[in-house]
Amino acid sequence: MRKWQDKESLKELLCHLIEFPSITGSEAELAISEFIHMQLNDLDYFQKNPEDLQIHPTSDGRKFVTAFVRNGNKKETVVLISHFDVVDVEDYGEWKNLAFRPKELTQEFLANIDELPDLVREDLKDSEWLFGRGSMDMKAGLTLQMSMIEKATQGEFDGNLLLLTVPDEEANSTGMMEAVEVLLEMSQMHDLDYKACLNSEPVFTRYPGDTNQYVYTGSIGKLLPGFLCYGMETHVGEPFSGINANYMVSELTKELELNTDFCESIEGEVTPPPTNLMQKDLKEEYSVQIPHVAVTMYNLMVMDRSVNEINKDLLSLASKVARRIEKHLYNHAMTFTQWESFEPLEHKISVFTYQDLLEKAIQQYGEAEIVRRQAYIAANFKVLGDRDLSTRLVYDLASLCKDEGPMIVLFYSPPFYPAVSSRKNPFIKQVVREMIEYAETKHNVVLKEQNYFAGLSDLSFTSLSQSVEGLKPLFRNMPLFQNGYRFPLDELQQLKIPVMNLGPQGRDAHKWTERLNIDYSFGVFHDMLPVAISKLLKLTLKNTGGLH
Repeated sequence: MRKWQDKESLKELLCHLIEFPSITGSEAELAISEFIHMQLNDLDYFQKNPEDLQIHPTSDGRKFVTAFVRNGNKKETVVLISHFDVVDVEDYGEWKNLAFRPKELTQEFLANIDELPDLVREDLKDSEWLFGRGSMDMKAGLTLQMSMIEKATQGEFDGNLLLLTVPDEEANSTGMMEAVEVLLEMSQMHDLDYKACLNSEPVFTRYPGDTNQYVYTGSIGKLLPGFLCYGMETHVGEPFSGINANYMVSELTKELELNTDFCESIEGEVTPPPTNLMQKDLKEEYSVQIPHVAVTMYNLMVMDRSVNEINKDLLSLASKVARRIEKHLYNHAMTFTQWESFEPLEHKISVFTYQDLLEKAIQQYGEAEIVRRQAYIAANFKVLGDRDLSTRLVYDLASLCKDEGPMIVLFYSPPFYPAVSSRKNPFIKQVVREMIEYAETKHNVVLKEQNYFAGLSDLSFTSLSQSVEGLKPLFRNMPLFQNGYRFPLDELQQLKIPVMNLGPQGRDAHKWTERLNIDYSFGVFHDMLPVAISKLLKLTLKNTGGLH
């Protein structure tokens, strides 16, 4: 009996998956991994080969699942990756309690169609859609990949399929990063040739109203640079005797927010400009002392640009801002002298990297003491989360080196997503060309090729395009690197898998109107996905970059 090979059975499986409120870090994120394992275990193949279906613990107590279907002694293997965690549901408002009840939520929206945005109403005119958190991002992709695993167990592919589905993609990608070692172990144990890593993240629109269908040959990268501003404390009644750190970070945001100098363009695709993700002072309680320490962090998307180049540009920007702050403080103090006679302070604001500050602290206090302090903070304040914990580590060093202030300190926080691209890989390019032709000829669907999936994905952890030397400015200035945050640097130098993303059609990821086009995703696309897998398994070109 075939479990997941028609529209209704696929829809039913998807609804079961959505009904797990698997918000990143929740108990349900753990429960859904066990449900997936249980569902796959019902397949006859895994009853006979239980060692090929595994549930793996992560270092933080979560789980990811691998389902390996072998075809005789063949080496050729396609890895299917997906994630089963979702973002929270606060945006659903009055429908929050139905966010994980897809059938009921869809009925409710249809009954109140006039309350839906215009674009949503337009979609509902032509096709069947299913609403709910995770319907698009990305439990539909997981549903389809489980269907492909069932096909593989029935011998429908000329090669091996390995399903890898993980937690934590929406936050730090802990699941995928820890799965890298498992992929390496399996390749060595079974002598596998990983032909490609195929993700089935849904098609992401590039602009409002975009109805194009895309196939991606890479995934965009992300850095999270931060600036800790250490000013000078003073009473609010004497503001010209100090430097308000909230003002300092505001000048950084004024300079960096949506700064298109940091955009990157490749073959007509452009990274979004940087935008602020965190900005706050570090006072723990209200007082009339000005906030003299503050932090700000920015989302910075990358494609081909080197970390070294970006690091230099950020330091240059910080120096420019430091001069502006100095001038601002002096000019306003001079203006104030018309009422009060005093000699305005001429501040000199230093700009350091985290590595600079660490070296200064070691010179003053000794390496053993600094290592001890940093280890204590990293071990005892994990509850803060990676962003605030990184900030605390930088703040501790700045406090020790306050004589170096006022200062702006550049550092980096997890998560780091390396950009990955197979746009120059002839193997992947050939499959993409053939899939574009197949989609148009068989289904009258126009697929457009994109070099980078812009929504961030776990494809980033399938290879390493930059050299380890080129990444040193990032990791040297990341307080948590090897101090609570483990990036699989060594493993990714070995795991060089070509990548491709071909996914179902949905709309409005991370919005209360998140929805999946059932007709396309479980109809047309369900036919296209096995064709893509077969092509990835069969094509052989030189220099594919696969792991052998």
